[in-house]
Amino acid sequence: MPEYVERTYRRTVAPDLVTFEVRVMQTDLLIAAESDLGARAAEIVRACRRDLESYIARDPGFKEALRPYAVRDDAPKIARAMAAAAELAGVGPMAAVAGAIAEEVGRGLAGDSRAVIVENGGDIWLQGESERLIGVFAGASPFTGKLAVRLAADLMPCSICTSSGTVGPSLSFGKADAAIAVAGSGALADAAATAIGNAVGGPDEVEAGIEAARRIPGLFGAVAIAGDKLAAWGRVELVKTGGISRG
Repeated sequence: MPEYVERTYRRTVAPDLVTFEVRVMQTDLLIAAESDLGARAAEIVRACRRDLESYIARDPGFKEALRPYAVRDDAPKIARAMAAAAELAGVGPMAAVAGAIAEEVGRGLAGDSRAVIVENGGDIWLQGESERLIGVFAGASPFTGKLAVRLAADLMPCSICTSSGTVGPSLSFGKADAAIAVAGSGALADAAATAIGNAVGGPDEVEAGIEAARRIPGLFGAVAIAGDKLAAWGRVELVKTGGISRG
C-alpha cells in the first residue's frame, strides 16, 4: 500500500458540505458530505485495505506489476476493479488503488448523504446534484492555482484523478506536471491518469498524453500539463481567470 504523504495542497472544495478527514494507516482521505460520516468512512477504508492486503499476501505479483495483470479467482471486488482498469489503460493494477478506494468510500456513504466528495491523494470521487469546480495543482507549472476543472452535474457520479511525474510520490515514467483523467470509475480514472502521464515526456509532448487518453475506453475527458503547455480533450471544461475554455 502507498506510504503516507502530507496533503499540503488541500483546500475547502465544498463550502455547502461538512468537511472531515479520515486516516487509516497510510490512507488519508478528505471527505465532504451532508454530515460527518467519518466513522462509517473509516470502516469502509479498513475493509478495503484488509481485502487488498490479504489478497496481495496471496498474490504478491499484483502489487509489483507495472503492466496489466490477471488476478486470481479469489481476488476481492476492489482488486478486480483495479485489474480491469489497468487492462484498459495499459498500466499495473496498483496505479488504480487510490481512485478505487475513493470510489468505494463514496459509494458506501451515498446512502447517508446525497452529495459526497472523497479525495484520496489528489484522486477524487464525486456524486451529487450540483456541478463542482476542482482546482488544478501542477507543481511549478504556471497553470497551478490559475485553472479549475468544472464537472457538470450530469457527469456524476464520477471520478477525477491526477498523476504527476514532477510532484508527489506517484510512480510515473513521464514528465507531466499534471495528467488528469475523468471517468465514471475511480479505478479507471486513476489508471488512465498514470497512462496519460507516462506518455508526456515534456512540454512539447502534452498532445501525446491526450492521444493516450483517446485510446482508453470509458474516459469522459483528460488534461495534460507540462510546464507552460496544456492540452485537453473530451467533456473537460477548464475555468481560468478571464474566461472559460473547453477541451
